[in-house]
Amino acid sequence: MSALTTPLPAGLPDIDPSWSRVVRVADSATGDAHDWHLLDTAGALDRLGVSPVGTILAVHGNPTWSYLWRRIVGASVEAAATGAPAWRVIAVDQLNMGFSARTGAPRTLQQRVSDLGDLTDELGLAGPVVTLGHDWGGVVALGWAVDHPELLAGITSLNTAVHHPEGVPIPAPLRLATARGVLATSTVTTPAFLEATLALARPALAPEVKDAYRAPYRSAADRSGIGAFVADIPVDDGDASFGELRRIAAGVSMLTVPALLLWGPDDPIFGDRYLDDLVDRLPHADVHRFEGAGHLIAEDRPYADAVLTWLADRVAPGAAAPLATRDAHPPIDDAPYAPLWSALDRRREDDADAIIDMAARGGRTRHVSWRRLDDRVRRIAAGLASGGVRRGQRVSVLVPPGPTLTAVIYACLRIGAVVVVADAGLGVRGLSRAVRGAWPDVVIGEVKGLAAAKTLGWPGVRISTATLPWASRRALGVSHSLAKIAARGTGASLPAEPSPDDLAAILYTSGSTGPAKGVRYTHRQLSAVRDVLAAHFAITEETGLVTGFAPFALLGPALGTRSATPDMDVSAPRTLTARAVAAAVRAADARMVFLSPAAILNVVATAGELTDDDRDALAEVATFLSTGAPVGEPLLAATAALMPNAEPHTPYGMTECLLVTDITLDGIRASATAPDRGVCVGVPIGSNRVLISALDSGGRPVGPPASEPGVLGEVVISARHLKSSYDRLWLTDRAAADNTPDDGGRWHRTGDVGHLDAQGRLWIDGRLPHVLTTADGPVAPVGPEQELERSGRVRRAAVVGVGPEGLRQAVAVVETVPAVSRPGLAPADLAAELRALSSLSLVAVLTVPELPTDIRHNSKIDRRRLSMWADATLAGGRMGRP
Repeated sequence: MSALTTPLPAGLPDIDPSWSRVVRVADSATGDAHDWHLLDTAGALDRLGVSPVGTILAVHGNPTWSYLWRRIVGASVEAAATGAPAWRVIAVDQLNMGFSARTGAPRTLQQRVSDLGDLTDELGLAGPVVTLGHDWGGVVALGWAVDHPELLAGITSLNTAVHHPEGVPIPAPLRLATARGVLATSTVTTPAFLEATLALARPALAPEVKDAYRAPYRSAADRSGIGAFVADIPVDDGDASFGELRRIAAGVSMLTVPALLLWGPDDPIFGDRYLDDLVDRLPHADVHRFEGAGHLIAEDRPYADAVLTWLADRVAPGAAAPLATRDAHPPIDDAPYAPLWSALDRRREDDADAIIDMAARGGRTRHVSWRRLDDRVRRIAAGLASGGVRRGQRVSVLVPPGPTLTAVIYACLRIGAVVVVADAGLGVRGLSRAVRGAWPDVVIGEVKGLAAAKTLGWPGVRISTATLPWASRRALGVSHSLAKIAARGTGASLPAEPSPDDLAAILYTSGSTGPAKGVRYTHRQLSAVRDVLAAHFAITEETGLVTGFAPFALLGPALGTRSATPDMDVSAPRTLTARAVAAAVRAADARMVFLSPAAILNVVATAGELTDDDRDALAEVATFLSTGAPVGEPLLAATAALMPNAEPHTPYGMTECLLVTDITLDGIRASATAPDRGVCVGVPIGSNRVLISALDSGGRPVGPPASEPGVLGEVVISARHLKSSYDRLWLTDRAAADNTPDDGGRWHRTGDVGHLDAQGRLWIDGRLPHVLTTADGPVAPVGPEQELERSGRVRRAAVVGVGPEGLRQAVAVVETVPAVSRPGLAPADLAAELRALSSLSLVAVLTVPELPTDIRHNSKIDRRRLSMWADATLAGGRMGRP
């Protein structure tokens, strides 16, 4: 017998009372009728005079209620009022929950799925229907989706799970809540479970919002459904709902409708393990992980906007159909394709040096021949394959640059495993975020990396690069050594090669402009990076490379030429000396040198240590590249003086597209006579294209991408070797492709601000987040910084904004010569000199011992951090280091 529902209280935040309704529904199994409380926008749409294109069926979890979905309820009505496709939203309160009836008996998962079907039958719900679920409500919604394929048009889920792996304990909060003697007390007798759930929001919920969630659960009787929901969690086949969960999981794997998975990775209950399982079952799903969001993602992030945008893109009439699988990409063009390891195949009988590692531990130089490298790659590849590593599985590589890293990466590529590379320079937190976000199947690492994997709970079967004692293996959870893997692969056959358009690698960005993003490359795209590099710089087997920049060290074998890593700490570019570069050039008989800007600083600083033999060796270099960040003329010229016969280049690129434009030292000098401000990075390489999307008065890039010279805006690029997508960042991907040319090519909004000149050269003026929105319009920082650096008393300068958006005021923060010992206001004479040099009205000039930079390149100034520091300092805060 059903009890009467409690009327929806007045004054709940963000709730229009007209959305609330009660529907009496007969239970198809027992015939009993129960009152269901819903938030339903049908009436609001009727009043607007619009017909819905479909229905969003939203199901809350435990211990929330339909209030969880108030934002999408409201947003859908607002969107319909603007003429956008109208979606009816039905957000239910499940029986025994929210303001629906208390039935007097617990509901199993199977009953809840059946209950939802009874409700939609009573409503006469017709398709198309898109389900939306969260927590255990996500399972119920997916169960309804599996049972109603004739109505289903799409599925959307926020942090939920349909499968839990055997032998893995359920999440700790659920273990505690379900413990004998704790369940009733924590969930029913007291509101502890409810309060603990509400405390998971990031940022914390407003008091009135917390009160709204508490409204239907004031008494122990009201909370009986919360306890029963927890008690019904299926852990193994001894639980009543385990079979139903398994049925739903199998059914989800058969769904082919568009799918969207929105995730809060900091959820202590439904973590990335469950997202990875759903992605395996729904390989065509669009996925977005909101870094920093937790369990209550519907409170933490703008999920409603994401869902409505996705519906317009994927489900509404005329929307684009999703890809058959996430990793399927049409060929980029008709250019010839050869896999990245083709040079190894070609030179597998060659005993000449392929890799010369002068940064090896113990001060020894390691020489690895083409024959040995190819053999090592093949044996590791075959060993991994015979050990169960399959095409498409992810392998996180926590190995420092060197021959071992090269062999492991080429072995993984050869069998179609997806290499996940995140720089240790991200720091423990950033690296952990990247690895957990990629959710690898295998982790290959040294002891330090494996210890982090164990301590931080990273996923994946663990393989050590060294053979460890039994106790160490057990402590680190290591299953195999690399030597054992290679031995297993000795004489074993290799699997079929992956296709050109299979996913090959996920490379993480530096994290200098926010959480590091995983950039997805197919085999075709990685090979295109090699090809554009080889063609533009005329690299042959006889060129020989010195690579003081770790990413390019891996390309030597792909280019088919020997490469040498100088004696340095490759994770700390500033440890490279001029003598180490000369020694590497001699060892490899190299004609090309790659260095990062941070490495160049110390190479130039140590040039006085060069011997005559060193200078003779450097005189043989024909091409010098500085990659990683733009380099100014003085530093490039100082490096060119060390290699007098080399043509210096400084290409512009990013993790998403490693080579976009290129400029030589002569080109930089020629650009110095131009009236333009910023850093000139040259013209597009090969068939690459560069356009500019103009900024509006608020600093937003809204203009259609164009090639008109002199227009300040966001740099928009296209190239054969442009990344495939971001990993599990659908919204970021969409934003990067928004308002780009619809010409059949792939385009990317870089986040860089710049302009083109009349000669078609690209000038970089800063990053979008660093643009100052002043009363006179947007101002990019690089040009004003260059003005300040004309002073002989300034080593480096940063121009940042303080004050409200639209009225930002410019502040100069400078490193001085000689350096100051602590931050402070600039001396009056220096401040006056810099104000005279600046085209901006500087409200303050501050000096610091060193400007903060990003952790990977040690060269990109962290202007966001400086802006916050300057704002706080000038508001009267303590003047500590930025």
